[in-house]
Amino acid sequence: MSWYCYLLRCADDTLYCGITNDLDKRLAAHNTGEGAKYTRGRSPLTLVYRESCVDKSAALKRECEIKSLTRAEKLLLCGVTQRA
Repeated sequence: MSWYCYLLRCADDTLYCGITNDLDKRLAAHNTGEGAKYTRGRSPLTLVYRESCVDKSAALKRECEIKSLTRAEKLLLCGVTQRA
């Protein structure tokens, strides 16, 4: 079973980082308001980055690493430019 660390860009231009072992199901949950509390009311959400991890522990570690980055570093990671 693969685990993923991912970044979403919310409609209010904020970024959300999370992990999952079923990316399609998790994205659907976020977009229907059943995902993380942070993403509720911030749709539509766009997947801007995903990274495959060997297990849940590695995904959690990578999530912590990404969350410690600045916004600019997160945007560079996923190749997204700032909105005007």
